Amino acid sequence: MERRYGRMRALAGEVAKIAAPVLGKRGLAPAQLVASWSSIVGADWAEKASPEKLTFSQGDRADGTLRLRVAPGCATDLQHAAPLLLERINGFFGYRAVARLTLVQGPPLNRAQRPPPKPTPLAPDEQAALDRRLLAIEDPDLRDALRRLGQAVIGSERRR
Repeated sequence: MERRYGRMRALAGEVAKIAAPVLGKRGLAPAQLVASWSSIVGADWAEKASPEKLTFSQGDRADGTLRLRVAPGCATDLQHAAPLLLERINGFFGYRAVARLTLVQGPPLNRAQRPPPKPTPLAPDEQAALDRRLLAIEDPDLRDALRRLGQAVIGSERRR
């Protein structure tokens, strides 16, 4: 689509070109792999693991090792799914780019920060009981913080 100020292009198509130099200098996986990670391995695995670094033997661009950052407690599951993930990753590249996965435990780098769930509104009697407990707190900021904490705790106990 031509415009008066130049050609407009989809941003998604340019992300890899822009990010590749920065990611490459840090030894991170190719930009397109990072950008397409969720569609390559599926949303479930993308929540649990993210590509951190892709390394090859000197002068070679095949049979590399992909280091994944894996959420604590998910490494064993990922080891069992490794053949399937390798197949998907290599399907993305179009050749056997990755032969091995190495796992590093830690929160995945691509995990979106989700806001905490909103507390369940308290019943009027629960709110009144909480307010009575907080009457003795003189500092208004501390009282408000404790009220929010109490609402979250009491609300989460009712959800169980």
